[in-house]
Amino acid sequence: MLKRNNVLGINIENYNLDATDHAYVENLSQIEPTDARRLLDVGVDIDENARIGTFIQKDKSVIHCKTRQDGIEVMGISQAREKHAWLSDYMWKNISPDTDKFTLQANKNSHEGYFIHALDGVKAKDPIQSCLYLAKEGFSQNVHNVVVAEQESELHIITGCATAPHLKSGLHIGVSEFYVKKGAKLTFTMIHDWGEKINVRPRTVIRVEEGGTIVSNYISLKPVGSLQMFPTTYLNGKGAVARFNSILVAGPGSFLDVGSRVVLNAPDTRAEIISRAISSGGSIIARGELVGKVAGIKAHLECNGLILNDGLMQAIPELSGYVPGVEMSHEAAVGKIDQQEIEYLMARGLDEEEAISTIVRGFLNVDIEGLPTDLKKKLDETISEIQKEMM
Repeated sequence: MLKRNNVLGINIENYNLDATDHAYVENLSQIEPTDARRLLDVGVDIDENARIGTFIQKDKSVIHCKTRQDGIEVMGISQAREKHAWLSDYMWKNISPDTDKFTLQANKNSHEGYFIHALDGVKAKDPIQSCLYLAKEGFSQNVHNVVVAEQESELHIITGCATAPHLKSGLHIGVSEFYVKKGAKLTFTMIHDWGEKINVRPRTVIRVEEGGTIVSNYISLKPVGSLQMFPTTYLNGKGAVARFNSILVAGPGSFLDVGSRVVLNAPDTRAEIISRAISSGGSIIARGELVGKVAGIKAHLECNGLILNDGLMQAIPELSGYVPGVEMSHEAAVGKIDQQEIEYLMARGLDEEEAISTIVRGFLNVDIEGLPTDLKKKLDETISEIQKEMM
């Protein structure tokens, strides 16, 4: 399915594969102020309050990594491979290196990535935060991430991806393989703030066993050159659950091809995909696909888009049922703000700009499960800033 979505031509030969090594920092307060501000913008808590682990990678260098809870491991993927021989049973098992030219690049020219592991029955007290940061001009950052939530464990990972303010061009390739074991729960929140000329190609596959839960939150509000992602989740155990939420904004010059695919392979599995997208001059293709392979599954897909300025908003919902007894539904809507809504708010004392701003804010205010209070506040502030820019 990833091959099907490879719609944007990028010459990966135009990007550098090497970058200067960056020094390790023991304390995040030692990070350069300009970098620190960018990390804060994507949800990284520099003080590491209410975080039980941190992973920061700058270009190809792991510059900070720690964990503060027994039974939770956070480290670079190369260190993890040295420590755990069994990791070979997980790497490149969900995704084939030859899926497309991007996965092949990440396989042949890997630049670290994170390994996060929760042992059996261990429940993370607070989220783990990670950041993949681009600072070298014209660099292709090729990372491979592996997350394993063992039986009855719980993890919440907040990943912020960003670029240095001076950066003009770059490519990020992120191959991620997630394993949610029996009765485990993984909440994964990703916040992207890449830059107007950055091309981003995440490639993610998730496998969920019996009674396991994956909750994925994806937020992209700032300009990006192009973004293409279509994570696939396999619900392979009875009663497994997948919930995907995304909030997307595309300004002029941005191209987003974003979606989620869930394959329900076992009885009593459940899936929900909810997408909110706004084009304020850019292009968004919002995809969603649900595949029901056995009787007794339930799944719902919802894609809603607003066009505020000239641009492209395309919603592509797909449902595929293979046997009797599947229950799957979808809703999709693309359009402008309803004039009656604007008039309703204006009748209650708001001017037209305030009314539109209120409607946009409400549209983007999707309940993101599990967000810490500090990050929810930051997200609200970012949405307010975006509103002003779009108006």
